Amino acid sequence: MSKTKDVYRELQERLDKMPVGFPPTESGVEIRLLKQLFTPIEAKIAIKLTLMPELILRIYLRNYRYLNKLGVSKNDLRRHLDSMVDKGAIIGKKKGNRRYYRLVKLIIGIYEFQVERVTKDFMEDLNQYMDEAYAEELCKTPVNQIRVIPIETSVPYKKFVYTYDNLNKLVKKLRGPIALAKCVCRIGQDLLGESCKQTDLRESCLLFREPAKYWINHGYARQITKEETYEILKKAEDAGLVIQPGNMRKITFICTCCGCCCEGLKTLKKFPNPLDYYNTNYHAVVDAKSCEGCGTCVGRCQMNAITIKNKISTIDYNFCIGCGLCVPTCPANALKLEKNKKKFVPPKSSYSLYLKIQKQRQGRWAKYKTILKLIFGMKLYYLLKKK
Repeated sequence: MSKTKDVYRELQERLDKMPVGFPPTESGVEIRLLKQLFTPIEAKIAIKLTLMPELILRIYLRNYRYLNKLGVSKNDLRRHLDSMVDKGAIIGKKKGNRRYYRLVKLIIGIYEFQVERVTKDFMEDLNQYMDEAYAEELCKTPVNQIRVIPIETSVPYKKFVYTYDNLNKLVKKLRGPIALAKCVCRIGQDLLGESCKQTDLRESCLLFREPAKYWINHGYARQITKEETYEILKKAEDAGLVIQPGNMRKITFICTCCGCCCEGLKTLKKFPNPLDYYNTNYHAVVDAKSCEGCGTCVGRCQMNAITIKNKISTIDYNFCIGCGLCVPTCPANALKLEKNKKKFVPPKSSYSLYLKIQKQRQGRWAKYKTILKLIFGMKLYYLLKKK
């Protein structure tokens, strides 16, 4: 095994310790992905980064001996870190004259940052990695990074029970910039010669608050108004796209997804019970007496959850995710959404979400270690670790 390969394997093992890991494969496709994102020296530096944003001075002092052996000065470190940020391999933020850097997951993270630079080779390797290991990694916990909320016209306004499922209210309450980005999944499928069968819409991913600022500043997205936001969501509904915000009450993004391109939807459809991995509060119901068996709902369903049997629409509840796409286009008004018996309440914030994922994936102690890092910083964490 070459030294270069050792470096990338060490980085893979480092990334595999994140709340959503980066598992190894027999084929080594995960190493090919890393080589497309990091040079050998960048991989050596990335190994020493953490999930928490750190000042460049702190990174340098904490790893002084290690970096000195590599011949990396403080200025070199900044140059390499900025190069990784530019490639979407890590996250880097500026606050005044201060610069912070941290590791980021493959999905949601590195993959989405490739939207303006994604290549055919990257997509081929990503699809192979999904099939061999990463899809299973995403499904290790029933708490997903995204959730499903019904399209606006599928539920009468007064019957929305949970504010966090009411798309209109979620957008109305937003403060700060709103960004519109291209869908990396559809762009990637275009490169593979398998363009979307559902829509020609490419700019359809919405970001809010701090992520919106980050994407705009790095050229991944452009700023839009709330009125334009509503227009995008209406186009998504008309096109039959599933509305998937981040799995938190304080939303930071909304994806508009199709079953043929979205890495999440198309992957989970391969599982026998996709609903086990979806966080949703609704499901579709058919009024058999009203149903005309026209099949309109079959074409609208992105999860292949509806079939026509004996001239009546039949729903497979292992696949129905409560998106509501089938409801407003039914010519016989035979479909409606009903609330699930078990109420799902999304975590409050992204930190709460990933702490919950980490606890379920890696155990309670992994969660507590992350909390210690959040509250007391890395110094206390390493002190306890030595003990």
